[in-house]
Amino acid sequence: MVFSSQTFLFVFFPIVLLLYALSPARAKNTVLLLASLLFYLWGGGWFIGWLLMSIAGNWIFGHFASKAREADKTKLLRRIVGLSVVFNIGILGWFKYANFFVDQINGVADKLGYAGITMADSPEAEGWWAIVLPIGISFFTFQANSYVFDIAKGDGKALKNPLDFALYVALFPQLIAGPIVRYHQVAEQLVSRVFTLENITAGMNRFMLGLCKKVLIADSISPLADMAFSNSDSITTNDAWLGILAYTLQIYFDFSGYSDMAIGLGRIFGFRFPENFKHPYSSASMTEFWRRWHVTLSEWFRDYVYFPLGGSHGSKLLTYRNLVIVFLLTGFWHGANWTFIVWGMFHGFWLIVDRLLDKPARPTGFKLGLNRFIVVFLVMIGWVVFRAESLTQAHNYYYALFGGNTGSFSVSMLRLLSTQTQVALAVGSLIFFVPRHWAIGPVIEHADTKVAAGLRLILVCVALPLTLILIINGTYSPFLYFQF
Repeated sequence: MVFSSQTFLFVFFPIVLLLYALSPARAKNTVLLLASLLFYLWGGGWFIGWLLMSIAGNWIFGHFASKAREADKTKLLRRIVGLSVVFNIGILGWFKYANFFVDQINGVADKLGYAGITMADSPEAEGWWAIVLPIGISFFTFQANSYVFDIAKGDGKALKNPLDFALYVALFPQLIAGPIVRYHQVAEQLVSRVFTLENITAGMNRFMLGLCKKVLIADSISPLADMAFSNSDSITTNDAWLGILAYTLQIYFDFSGYSDMAIGLGRIFGFRFPENFKHPYSSASMTEFWRRWHVTLSEWFRDYVYFPLGGSHGSKLLTYRNLVIVFLLTGFWHGANWTFIVWGMFHGFWLIVDRLLDKPARPTGFKLGLNRFIVVFLVMIGWVVFRAESLTQAHNYYYALFGGNTGSFSVSMLRLLSTQTQVALAVGSLIFFVPRHWAIGPVIEHADTKVAAGLRLILVCVALPLTLILIINGTYSPFLYFQF
């Protein structure tokens, strides 16, 4: 069920909100949990069994981790945490990477002249049947494991009621595509929060902003990116640059739009989720970009992988090693494809370059503008291999991008440049020029100023009606990060 679908907007959400408002305080978690499980069942079907297994397993690990910590049994605590990692990575690895490794084995076997693993055409046939990826598994697996980590570190107490923990993992606003909310960030809110008109109003404002970003901008320009990458072996240089500009804007407004909607929905029900985007395209270095893009994933890897490896406290070589490991895992987390691994290594390389250059402070004036341009350029170049379905397709796209297929815009691309698409491109491109500290989401949600009031008025009176018209006409698409 997509947040921008008619089913969610006009049926599911109003009913859940009404039931939640009418239910007594002690039953509100149960109402939200049942709604969240129904939400996942709607889109994930029988995969809900794996979600429930993840919930049960991590609640048990958290219980024993708490007991071991209280008894000051450090070795036992480490074993429990290690088992929880094996459990979670086992589930994630099986569904997300089993097909990838089978493909690699078959590729090597083919080169060596062996038969490899037989691929089955149906579940009943003999051989390897391709595994289907459960929706949102990367997000809920990382979130569930953070519960065990936080308890082991003493950053939170184990939840006695398994239903409260189930709500933490399965809470529908951020279940499918984040933000990745770590346990210590909402531990108190799970058992004690308020349902107020102020929260509903602020949350609705934030939700509407995300909905408009998704429908009016991301969905409007997505056909340009789809057209460019579907014809990567023959597109012109002009088409290639237009396509990657469209994708650069699409992925930001699509994913940040989802995050705004998730944060808004959470606020309505009394939760305060962490920000996931902080104007990443205004960054002056690649290091700063990763402090602003998909913040909750970056911080998850920082706190649970980078710091335990030693962070930057060792030698420079060890620091570079730690960065490589983190970004190799970051790439692999996004998908079982060499394209994601290359993308992760690409960003890891530039973070090492930042370290080598040892920039002491954020530049100003012309140098700041130049640095921001360089960062956006590098990020766009990276998005090519991220969006491509294979390294071959990425190679073809890079070839066109850098003058391999010179020529004007193709007729097929020009046909997609409707007035709506051109306006979306123009408005979306403004994100490149916005100052780094000016974030429209928190302003619309929290600020009590004339500017904020004016933005909310434009949102409600102009942007939202246009968005609803498009949704009613059926012109919406799934969020990009649903595939991860």
